[in-house]
Amino acid sequence: MRLRTISRTGKRVSIRRNVTALSMPVLLSSLFQRLVSIVDIFMVGGVGAAAIAATGLGQLLIFVTMTVFWGLSTGATVVIAHLWGAGRRLEARRAAFASLLLCALMAACATLVGSLFGTEVARFLGADAQVLSYSADYIRLVFQYFAFTAGLNILSAIMQGTGNTKTPMQGVILVNILHVAIAYPLIYGHFGFPRLGVVGAACAINISEACGFLYLLVQAVRLNYLKIGPPDRELLKKVWKVGYPVALERVAQQSGQLFYSKFIIGFGTAAYAAHQIGVSIESLSFMPGAGMGIAAATLMGQSLGARKIRRAHLGHTEALRLAVWVMAVMGVIFFAFPHQLIALFTSDPDVIEKGSVFLRLVAFSQVPLAIAFVYAGSLRGTGDTHYVFLVTLAAMWGIRVFLSYLAAVPLHLSLYMVWSVFLIDWFFRAAAFAWRYRSRDLHGVTI
Repeated sequence: MRLRTISRTGKRVSIRRNVTALSMPVLLSSLFQRLVSIVDIFMVGGVGAAAIAATGLGQLLIFVTMTVFWGLSTGATVVIAHLWGAGRRLEARRAAFASLLLCALMAACATLVGSLFGTEVARFLGADAQVLSYSADYIRLVFQYFAFTAGLNILSAIMQGTGNTKTPMQGVILVNILHVAIAYPLIYGHFGFPRLGVVGAACAINISEACGFLYLLVQAVRLNYLKIGPPDRELLKKVWKVGYPVALERVAQQSGQLFYSKFIIGFGTAAYAAHQIGVSIESLSFMPGAGMGIAAATLMGQSLGARKIRRAHLGHTEALRLAVWVMAVMGVIFFAFPHQLIALFTSDPDVIEKGSVFLRLVAFSQVPLAIAFVYAGSLRGTGDTHYVFLVTLAAMWGIRVFLSYLAAVPLHLSLYMVWSVFLIDWFFRAAAFAWRYRSRDLHGVTI
């Protein structure tokens, strides 16, 4: 009995190390990837609240467009993880190359649509003339080079499916270093560069992400993750079968965010600037949960591919434990120091006051966020992406959009009441995902 207990403890420690080894690079990758957007918000803050709002709108449209690509990326990660765990490496490489080709085709379509209609969407959301004047060029430029953004995402997903999370981290760190080095002089006209303002921020993103994409592409070829040849239709079907509900999930999430943002913009430019700064800061806390969620999906996929059910459960449990602890600490920081955090981005007292309330509300969502991220990641690793989509659809549109509409339009409640709705959303998701995972029988799971 003692030997069995020691064996189980040793296995748990081994899996904990594996979760940490997988999730830490993903966490850092997600952190640095998000820092690109945060740095833009931070740097254009000196131009004014309208520039912050315009940059935030442009970033929101990119996030909405990325919904389909996140679906493709998740499908690629899960299918490649299952094939890799089962020892079917050649099929995994074929799936990777087919996913990359499909990404390129989809990116060309996204560039065309975004360049033509992006500004009209910003106008529909209620941006005033000054915000639109800033956002038009920003939106046009980031969509013209959108292929690099999408390519960076799919190559990272391919590598994560094989269990290599360090190389994507290196690529994203490269993007951040270049972005910071380029953005500041282009925005404010230092070191001999012209003062381009918001346009400079867009140029910095495009140049840095192009370099990051090329780095990951070279590494993918060097490490033999891609089997170049005609795309395998059967493998693409598997990737899309897993991925399309994730795409729908992200469409539901980001389109809901658009309408939610429309209600926030209705409270004025200062309110939306505070919201955008608060979301940028909050996104830092997403990183541990997102990292653990990706680690859980990868471990789940590889463990089920190798038919190691106990290892799959242990990987999920360790990812959940780590995510909850880290994000709970982030919640304490948000609640204790909101003014100081918002003041890093702006000196506008109205924006600081509103943003501080937003961060204190966000503090209470950290633990349910951690639970939702990890349970959703594990469910995706089993291929149960359709359920995750349905819960996200119900939470975003049935709770967040509907209740915020009631609060803002017919009831004319305060901005803070509209913000509070997202707490109900995340508690619901955490409960729904946890129930589904606990009721799943992993022995019969196939991709």
